[in-house]
Amino acid sequence: MQLSDFDYHLPEQLIAQAPLAERSASRLLVVDPPADQFTDRRYSDLPGLLKSGDLLVFNDTRVIPARLFGHKQSGGRIEVLVERLLDDETLLAHIRASKAPKPGTRLVLENQVECVMQAREGDLFILRQDNKPWLELLEQYGHVPLPPYIQRADADADRERYQTVYATNPGAVAAPTAGLHFDDSLLDTLRRQGVGSARITLHVGAGTFQPIRGEDIDSHVMHAERFEVSAAVVDAIAQTRQQGGRVIAVGTTVVRSLETAAATGKLLPMQGESRLFIKPGYRFKVVDSMLTNFHLPKSTLLMLVSAFAGTGLIRRAYAHAIAQQYRFFSYGDAMFINARTVRDN
Repeated sequence: MQLSDFDYHLPEQLIAQAPLAERSASRLLVVDPPADQFTDRRYSDLPGLLKSGDLLVFNDTRVIPARLFGHKQSGGRIEVLVERLLDDETLLAHIRASKAPKPGTRLVLENQVECVMQAREGDLFILRQDNKPWLELLEQYGHVPLPPYIQRADADADRERYQTVYATNPGAVAAPTAGLHFDDSLLDTLRRQGVGSARITLHVGAGTFQPIRGEDIDSHVMHAERFEVSAAVVDAIAQTRQQGGRVIAVGTTVVRSLETAAATGKLLPMQGESRLFIKPGYRFKVVDSMLTNFHLPKSTLLMLVSAFAGTGLIRRAYAHAIAQQYRFFSYGDAMFINARTVRDN
């Protein structure tokens, strides 16, 4: 398949620039692959779509305030977007500047943090300082790394809303957005209903927004993202299978983590880096159903959901969502793919 097979036109006004007042008030498009049907619902209707014995798998990563503004010691302005923390003193980052800094260049960020650009690693830069741990400095001075299609500066409210209510493990620079629709009340309702839950961790990197270069998608190399699937998650999925329940991934990050951990054909506890590129033709091993937001044209995330439900069906679902004025992307609405299919029509 070609990159153009995953393109679509989205009216700019449908790109959500801010979250709704209530998380679970988002709209939910229910996509039923076997029946080729779409149903317009609300996220608060989710308990009616699940049954006792189903298992929701969440990504508990926490977004760090990963964007910093500053200047080189020589005066040139720079913007730093953290890709990942390597240790307390060292991080890997994207740098936007009129001229890329050379190794040894001193940088001043937010007029408070002095660091040195030590070396380049491909398109990324290694920054080091020895004052406080980077995580503390980011929490104190950093900005919420809103995606590039949100055309406003981050606000104080984004520190809480660009974060799931169950986020516990800091390390992501982009939110696992399917989880943004859950609030404590909805989670409690599902728990009382007998719907199980499990948590993996995948720290979403800035590479999630990198475009695919070239029309041939088979030549694309995925960026690496750190993940962990624990033995407890593996056991919960096995028990769900034994009881006849569904494994429901809350977001594409959960799908990639579980499918990476099942690369041998059997789901195993695993931690490391995932570069798994799921595109049409992929045979899923773990996930039965999926909750996910609406994704950018020509993105690897759109390819993943197309692999899950069928390229033609997802194309029609997106056309339906646009016609019905759904809100798109990170702060937008969501879809529930009720059951995966291996067809591609």
